[in-house]
Amino acid sequence: MRDENEFFPGLLGETSRRDFLGGLGAFALLPLARTEPELILYNGNIWTVNDKLPRAQAIAVSGGRILAVGTDAEVLGLAAGLSKKVDLGGKTVLPGFIDAHAHPCASGVEHLRMVACDMDSIADIQAALRQRAAQTPPGQWVMGFLYDDGKTPHPILRQELDAAVPDHPVLVRHRGGHTIFVNSLALKAAGVDEKTPDPASGRYEHDASGQLTGHVADHATEPFLKLTAFTPTRDDYREAAKLISKIFTSKGVTSAGDADAGTEELQGYQDCRDAGDLRMRVCSHMSVRVLDHMLAAGVHTGFGDEWLRIGAVKQYADGSISERTAWLSDPYIGIANYHGLEVGTRDELLENSRKAHAAGWQLATHANGDLAIDKTLSVYEQVQRESPTPDPRYRIEHCTLLNESLLQRMHDLNAIPVPFSGYVYFHGDVMHFYGEQRTQHMFPMRDFLSHGLRPADSSDYTASPSDPMMWLRSQVTRTDMKGNVWGANQKITLEEAIRCGTINGAYSTFEEKTKGSLEPGKLADLIVLAEDPFKADPMNLNKIAIERTMVGGKWVFES
Repeated sequence: MRDENEFFPGLLGETSRRDFLGGLGAFALLPLARTEPELILYNGNIWTVNDKLPRAQAIAVSGGRILAVGTDAEVLGLAAGLSKKVDLGGKTVLPGFIDAHAHPCASGVEHLRMVACDMDSIADIQAALRQRAAQTPPGQWVMGFLYDDGKTPHPILRQELDAAVPDHPVLVRHRGGHTIFVNSLALKAAGVDEKTPDPASGRYEHDASGQLTGHVADHATEPFLKLTAFTPTRDDYREAAKLISKIFTSKGVTSAGDADAGTEELQGYQDCRDAGDLRMRVCSHMSVRVLDHMLAAGVHTGFGDEWLRIGAVKQYADGSISERTAWLSDPYIGIANYHGLEVGTRDELLENSRKAHAAGWQLATHANGDLAIDKTLSVYEQVQRESPTPDPRYRIEHCTLLNESLLQRMHDLNAIPVPFSGYVYFHGDVMHFYGEQRTQHMFPMRDFLSHGLRPADSSDYTASPSDPMMWLRSQVTRTDMKGNVWGANQKITLEEAIRCGTINGAYSTFEEKTKGSLEPGKLADLIVLAEDPFKADPMNLNKIAIERTMVGGKWVFES
């Protein structure tokens, strides 16, 4: 048998042992009911994301928290009579991943009531919509979601939706959430025709002959969304939270940020948690539309506990990258004189930010394009000048297209970028709209880290899958599904990518002292992988399976 030190150089050295024992000493001061381990995981290849003890073999868990981390001998020596021991068989263990920006509850409701259109064949999408139409009472809408026009040979057309469902209005939501695709009956129901002008911050797409294609963007979607308005029940939200937490944890996500929650979603998470069905932790970033309601209740960032807590207040500055509505200084390639859409004026953003900041709220603003990021930073800079706060952790959601000036301003504010983590891989099919030169500055993970920033990982689900292994492939290789490279200068190392998805995600919500790494006193949130990512071909990182997911010391997913 080979000596432990051969596999874990320095692990049994004096410095590591001192750190380990020091961690135990600190842990012993925590107000836990028991100090003997309830569970010991041993014979593992554990990457802790803790600089003091980066690698370990074993973890002891008690009361939902980590009691100890170290060698097999050290941790197994803590076992008591009732301690359960699990042999990991040499499998790799990482901290649970944090999806810092997603829409779990809302997407769960969509899963419950809409047709999933995440297919690369228009014929298959037509068939799925046709099947749902056959089960839908006359005159009622047929709804789809998860559609991605970059995955089909061309964006699905009004005429193709007409052919599939001629006798029902149809609305198919792009998975990015900013655009929809509708048929002729839907246009008629909304009172939209070829002569209808584009509203502010919205767009009705026309073809070369001037006919409506059925592709509708941002604020132009509002009349359609009013017609299809659906009020989920309290049970719907609870079931949605249950379903999505099951989906997310199966991919290794143990915490998620709901990036535009209303009070209904917040209630849904609470009800799901009370029923014992919430498998992941949720930080609920509240929509600005409910800010006054939250202020009246005296609630602000940090309210809650380790399972469900209030995060930032969320606003919008522009549109979507995958749907080509992000607000850019230079026009989109192939779309003449089109720069995307500004959403929310600076005055509106500033007024809401002042009010929220004064009441103790963290600020989070959706800003993809460089013009939107510039606007957002100018608001944050003014708020900070007017009312300085030592550690505001202003967030820029998505924060996609940067330049040196914007990066420096973010550094000066210590702002937190929350970029799309899997977009290069998953949405490489739309990168040509930006061009090679611009993609060198999109999702600029290397630039973020080089400027001392702490980017978190996110999926924006349903915009892209909440799949940390996909995130790793995307960030380490900067390749899309076909192997094309977009912005090779922004590659980061695997270790850096894991840190972004774990401890940086915790930092983005002021929770770095309780999760994001595997060390004594922190929450026992971790995953077991089928393969060591550090030994895998980087191009196959997205294929590594999650074997087990633990949240609070309990297995919530086992393959």
